[in-house]
Amino acid sequence: MNLRIKSLPPLIAVLSIGLATASPAIAATSDSLSSAKSAFTSGRADDALRFLSTAIGKNSANAVAWNLQCRVYLAQGRWDEAINSCRHAVELVPASSMYHLWLGRAFGEKASHAKLLSAYKIAKLVHAEFEIAVSLDGRNPEALSDLGEYYVDAPGFLGGSDSKAEDLAERLDTLSPARAWELRASIAEKKKDYAGAEQDWRAKIAASQTSAEAAAQAWMDLGSFYRRRGRWNDMLTALENGAAADTQHGPALVDGASTLIKADREPQLAVQWLREYLSGNALSAEAPAFAVHAELGKLLKKQGDLLAANREFAIANALSANYSATSASGSAE
Repeated sequence: MNLRIKSLPPLIAVLSIGLATASPAIAATSDSLSSAKSAFTSGRADDALRFLSTAIGKNSANAVAWNLQCRVYLAQGRWDEAINSCRHAVELVPASSMYHLWLGRAFGEKASHAKLLSAYKIAKLVHAEFEIAVSLDGRNPEALSDLGEYYVDAPGFLGGSDSKAEDLAERLDTLSPARAWELRASIAEKKKDYAGAEQDWRAKIAASQTSAEAAAQAWMDLGSFYRRRGRWNDMLTALENGAAADTQHGPALVDGASTLIKADREPQLAVQWLREYLSGNALSAEAPAFAVHAELGKLLKKQGDLLAANREFAIANALSANYSATSASGSAE
């Protein structure tokens, strides 16, 4: 289970236009985009798609709208539609590092859900888009990080390379130290250097003290590492430290709950964290509310609370009918 998606960059291409001097058509498009971004941030995917349909209908050459539409589709698990929308954005602005990065991510999601032979073919497209994103902007930390993770995860015949990943970690040192340590931790885990990986994950925590949100996420990442190693007490301690650091009850709580669910431990604490996120003021497109409601419903169903589970499924369905129909199993009957 992975409820998190990458964060949204500013809608600078359109929203920076002054409404007082813009034409009525451009102003209407800007209003639709702003409404779409707000809807997506609060987890209202269907509303976001309606606003984006309006924006694209008024201006089919609006790359920002196509890119945001791609990301909503990604959050819903609609890989082919996401790829189509991201391709439109890339075709309209081929020099955008971020648009190529998102197209690569869309290909990556499809590859992760495809049969083996198809996955290999799609992985080549992921690699190509990530390489283009880095070539267009060598100081884009997200692109460097994603390409580095590709190098770690992919086999050699698909372009995987630990040495290339290490080179990118060095480039990230000055751009985003936390991402650099995360990449090094991934490299160490792949090499089964678990002591080194633990040191790198802890180094990420030290490098993430710039904000409570970043620190909380770094602790959750360490907790996830401990889960993979079967170190349950250490896992719980790290996750609780992350929750304590997350004073705004943001997306890090969702990651912490996801780790508990994967570990099949402390289900009530996972329920608590998901509810704290949903009831807080830090909803984010990184952890879409519709997906969190659906996951909470499945967790409550497993615990036998069918009434509460169905309530969560209904909320997920109202926010994003497509997602809940495929991921929430519809009801807890």
